Amino acid sequence: MNKTEAITEAAREVLAHGGPACLTDPHIALRAMDDAMALGATEDDIKAEMRRQREGTVQ
Repeated sequence: MNKTEAITEAAREVLAHGGPACLTDPHIALRAMDDAMALGATEDDIKAEMRRQREGTVQ
């Protein structure tokens, strides 16, 4: 997995499993974020991708 793929996956997992109404294992999103950050992603990279995914502009 490369950095871009990791960012996309982390954003997807945070949107699917994160937030205050998280009804699943919160570690799913945290692990995905850790993986992306280990490949050089920043929190801002993940936040930007989350915005793109919410807006439906996933590439």
